[in-house]
Amino acid sequence: MADLIKDHTYVNPELRKILQSEPPKGNLDATTDIYALRELLAKRKKELTDVHGSSDDALITEEDHLVPTRDGAHITVRVYRTTNQQDTGPIIVMLHGGGWVLGGLDNEALLCRQWCQRYSGVSVNVEYRLAPEHKFPTAVYDSHDAVKWTAAHAATIGGDPRSGFIVAGVSAGASMAAAISHLYRDEQAQPPLTGIYLSIPSLVSPEAVAEKYKPLYSSRVDNANALILNDASMGLFRKLYEDDPHSPLMSPLNFPSGHRGLPPTYLQVCGSDPLRDDGLLYEQVLREESGVKTRLDLYPGLPHGFWSWWPQAEFSKQHFRDSVQGLGWLLQQS
Repeated sequence: MADLIKDHTYVNPELRKILQSEPPKGNLDATTDIYALRELLAKRKKELTDVHGSSDDALITEEDHLVPTRDGAHITVRVYRTTNQQDTGPIIVMLHGGGWVLGGLDNEALLCRQWCQRYSGVSVNVEYRLAPEHKFPTAVYDSHDAVKWTAAHAATIGGDPRSGFIVAGVSAGASMAAAISHLYRDEQAQPPLTGIYLSIPSLVSPEAVAEKYKPLYSSRVDNANALILNDASMGLFRKLYEDDPHSPLMSPLNFPSGHRGLPPTYLQVCGSDPLRDDGLLYEQVLREESGVKTRLDLYPGLPHGFWSWWPQAEFSKQHFRDSVQGLGWLLQQS
């Protein structure tokens, strides 16, 4: 598997068979209607929930809270917990993906519910503000404020961060989770984070890659024309977000205070993903250079966020199992 992950010509056999009867997804470009795409993604997420959901979902309560942000606005967080939860449990703060322009509370609702069911925990699902309505770094600061709100209100929402306090993110959400892990550490905030979940993360912009890492950073070229996420779609997202590629809030690999003292980190990396080397490089730097405990799951021959587009496929079901087990591994480290 380790050899296949870097082979950008390799296609997962199950996906190859699917693509023989189902045409590849169209590329995003400057003409893409972001608002229509938001609706399509919401439908895909509902289908994913239908595949993996269970009757136990009825035992999960959902309660929305307004969280004040540093610029005087408010965002919504949705708190999930089981109806029969007697004691306080571990907390996860979830940051959805979508290139900082797509997604919402439904994106990762499935994993939030699984956290409650499997680990008797409390999930805090964050609806940070999106571009193009809100530019960089609004989404990062919103998410950071949501994490600090969660820490301050842990007992109120039924959580016990001493038994686990994890910040999780997917894609753009993973980029922000990584940045927040540094901000939170540098603030010496309490209670401390005990784990970070980074699924298909964007962790360093091409413009900001250090010379010593460039030989390890080829996936933006290797997978420039990949399915789902590619050079065109990333260009669209970044144009709308108006990020600063050299800011550590966009490229947390380059965080000026380094990575030592970060919590244990679980990562997921796809082989046919322009962001492949973001995850591989960051995991290597955490583990080899910074002494951070890591766990890494690899998906050779599969594109970015594949589980949202082919939820019925066995590889998507395996990804879901990996996600739940990876969160369990993080809990074991706390």
